[in-house]
Amino acid sequence: MPSPFLSSEEYDERAHQLYNEGDYDQALAVLREGLTIYPNAVELHIGVGYAYHAREEYAWARRAFEEALVLDPEHEDALAGLAETLLKFGQRDAAMRSFQRTLELGYSDDLDLMLQIGRALFREDMVDEAKEFFDIGAQNNPDNPDAVACVGYAEHRLGDHDSAIATLRKALRLDPEQSEARIYLGNILYDQGEYEAALYHLDKSKPDDHWDELGIWRLIELKKSIYKLSDGDPELKPWEERVAALSTTPSDIDEMLAEIEAKQFETDEQGPRGQLELFGALLTTLAEAQLGEHVEGAAELEPEAAGPGDSLAEHRIVTGDATYEGSWDDIVRQMRDRKNAGVSLEQYMATEARRGYGLTGVEISARDAESFIRGSADAGLLRIDK
Repeated sequence: MPSPFLSSEEYDERAHQLYNEGDYDQALAVLREGLTIYPNAVELHIGVGYAYHAREEYAWARRAFEEALVLDPEHEDALAGLAETLLKFGQRDAAMRSFQRTLELGYSDDLDLMLQIGRALFREDMVDEAKEFFDIGAQNNPDNPDAVACVGYAEHRLGDHDSAIATLRKALRLDPEQSEARIYLGNILYDQGEYEAALYHLDKSKPDDHWDELGIWRLIELKKSIYKLSDGDPELKPWEERVAALSTTPSDIDEMLAEIEAKQFETDEQGPRGQLELFGALLTTLAEAQLGEHVEGAAELEPEAAGPGDSLAEHRIVTGDATYEGSWDDIVRQMRDRKNAGVSLEQYMATEARRGYGLTGVEISARDAESFIRGSADAGLLRIDK
């Protein structure tokens, strides 16, 4: 039951707190209650819009922002919220007009608004437009590390790597504790081949600062190569635990694509096929499955079982420190035993595939032994002699 003792501002504050906690349903309930008492409260309509937007209910979000703009056509938060929603409908020109209107109204000195707009555009891959708003925010707030870092992110996405490195270093001089900028810079330097500089920055981060496995795998490998740490070193344990926490079970689509990749390796050893041919393989695989025909590679085999074709044939691969011979399964088992005999083959392949991705940026299938070995070879991590 609505409480007549709360002002519209108090309803807005309560909803804002719930929104920040991720409780969008309860935030909406509070806002709706407030609107029954204060139907013309612009801030409550705007809050409803952002709550619906967070729930990805964009049509309702758009309606709420439009209702707010009827009450106050020049409200900057309503203009920005409506523009963000229009982007979700693909209406980029209309969104940009709404974003630009905030500048015309004199809100260029509102740093939070400029960064909010820039990030919304950045997420939609409108990087040139995003950089425009990031630049405005940084120009009006040259000592703000967040604004400076956002400019660096945009410069990197636009291919201006030297400027991005310089800008991110400036952001870190302003705030040495800005972990996002430091991790981003470390990855850029890694890609540039500046490994010691990359390690310097990545090593200043903490495991919980990372929300992507790539930077962690790179840090682990740099520690091993530069600090000469071995597998199982206690210094690596917190990083490996963070990787495990970030790892997720592959989706059905990921598994289906892995099956297609495995089939591709079996039928074509001359390199990756084009996108159209791969899409054709997908359609063929799905059609065969619907007809109840056997699809090679779709069924999982026990590690000890004989696979189709040449799974029992002798193969030989060469890595940086050893040569292995036997069937595909035998070779992976030998590699596992040499590195970490305490895990299953599936765990070993999944872990090494992620590590390989961190080193090379090439995705490696961990669906079965042959796909794993061929993927590792394509990534340049080993050589198949036969």
